[in-house]
Amino acid sequence: MAQHFVNLFLDAEQEQKLKDVGLEDEIFEVEGKKAVKVPVGDKEYRKLIKGFTDLKFDENNACVLPEGAQQMLFDMILTSESLDCMKVAIVKLYNPLAGKELRSKTF
Repeated sequence: MAQHFVNLFLDAEQEQKLKDVGLEDEIFEVEGKKAVKVPVGDKEYRKLIKGFTDLKFDENNACVLPEGAQQMLFDMILTSESLDCMKVAIVKLYNPLAGKELRSKTF
């Protein structure tokens, strides 16, 4: 069982899309909004913290990703028709080279 989660808040259209792929049982209410809780493993958690330095986890060990990352994660959920997709999604979400200059070897 995952110790960390990403809360992915949904608008009406996203909620319907999740229902269409059979994930209506995964939708719940947080702070008066519809959301899904995506489990995050320890390795993915470390990469999220490293890749999104402003990311904060609440007392329930849940966080909310920046908007672009949320959309990417939502698309991965629809494609896989499962909330258990962080191992694949982290490849797209985590960019270890972000902000670093490209180097080339000179021979």
